[in-house]
Amino acid sequence: MRLSRYFLPVLKETPSEAQIASHRLMLRAGMIKQSSAGIYSWLPLGFKVLRKLENIVHEEQVRAGHIPLLMPTLQSADLWRESGRYDDYGEEMLRIRDRHDRDMLYGPTNEELITDIFRSHVSSYKDLPLTLYHIQWKFRDEIRPRFGVMRGREFLMKDGYNFDVTKEDALHAYNRHLVSYLRTYERMGLQAIPMRADSGPIGGDDTHEFLVLADTGESEVFYDSAVTDISLGERDINYDDHAQCHAVMKEFTALYARTDETHDEAEFAKIPADRQRSARGIEVGQIFYFGTKYSDPLGARVQTADGEQVPVHMGSHGIGVSRLVGAIIEASHDDKGIIWPEGVTPFHCGIVNLKQGDDEADAACEALYSSLTALGLEPLYDDRNERAGGKFATMDLIGLPWRITVGPRGLKNGVVELTSRRTGESEELPPEQAVEKIAAIYADI
Repeated sequence: MRLSRYFLPVLKETPSEAQIASHRLMLRAGMIKQSSAGIYSWLPLGFKVLRKLENIVHEEQVRAGHIPLLMPTLQSADLWRESGRYDDYGEEMLRIRDRHDRDMLYGPTNEELITDIFRSHVSSYKDLPLTLYHIQWKFRDEIRPRFGVMRGREFLMKDGYNFDVTKEDALHAYNRHLVSYLRTYERMGLQAIPMRADSGPIGGDDTHEFLVLADTGESEVFYDSAVTDISLGERDINYDDHAQCHAVMKEFTALYARTDETHDEAEFAKIPADRQRSARGIEVGQIFYFGTKYSDPLGARVQTADGEQVPVHMGSHGIGVSRLVGAIIEASHDDKGIIWPEGVTPFHCGIVNLKQGDDEADAACEALYSSLTALGLEPLYDDRNERAGGKFATMDLIGLPWRITVGPRGLKNGVVELTSRRTGESEELPPEQAVEKIAAIYADI
């Protein structure tokens, strides 16, 4: 993409309403624009990142054997009355009526709707296990929306639901989700720690939140510092292997890591003092096992091999896709702007022409742009007639991981400058070697 043809409305000044880094930087970098309190338009740069995160979530869900569908944003209140949650959910639920005076709601979650789909079409244990998921916009009428996309009213969320005959099978689905989430976050350049948490209005006895440590986190968390040294890495996971998934789950949850709702001072005191930590955390996902809480009242039953009709065991699993954009920025920025991890960057690298209009510099930039594009990469070429300082400031603000700087002085020596946004380190390379290095960086991502 050529920046002269792109819509990137960057701001020089920080809007007064932005209180945290991610909100400030998303507004300044032209990623979002507020439509009303807690509701945002996603501008091209922000939308590009949002889609990258969504694609990673889809890929890892499918890798784990889960099946995508799409449910509507508006739901009938009748289903929620049937489950008993319509009056219990509280004022965060946006309740509306259609022209026929039927009670409707803008879905904050989808347990009822997915259970209705299941009970309408599945009646035998032979069709299980089954996990269905979608990525859809949700609405929760926060009393005080703030922090940009971190605590908005409208948000994009992946929610998945497993259906199993037995509790044992449902707990395998729980473990499978935990492992798939760990891989998802690692691909995004995040370390998200699974922590025992409170189930809230979703219900159930087993639940883990995934939290990214950040000063602006809404939750206080307590943990053993050794938990931050664990990584899934390049492990080959067989999601159908109950024992392997259970072992990975135990490895990542054996060390103390709790949100404030489930913090146990006595257990925390058993950790060596030099490893005891407390911090703030941003929730980016949560998994639940809630047994027959929804299947029983909604009549989601299957016939077993013995001919018995039993309610299925269920769980639900959410990832805040739009919230992740803010969480990544909170975890990865400096005073100049955003620093995108390579796995989620909107463009793979930036090309800065220090002397637009110079024949040699223009030709070198065009050659770099063509070479990178031919390799399937997406460069952002700053071809504007702007001063060099302004071009560098824009690239630092929007946070592309790599920048290739092209100028007449370097070209006389046959080199361009390749700079890492994260470290600030630069090296001079012939243009073709700079392209090769960028291609190698992204080859395994």
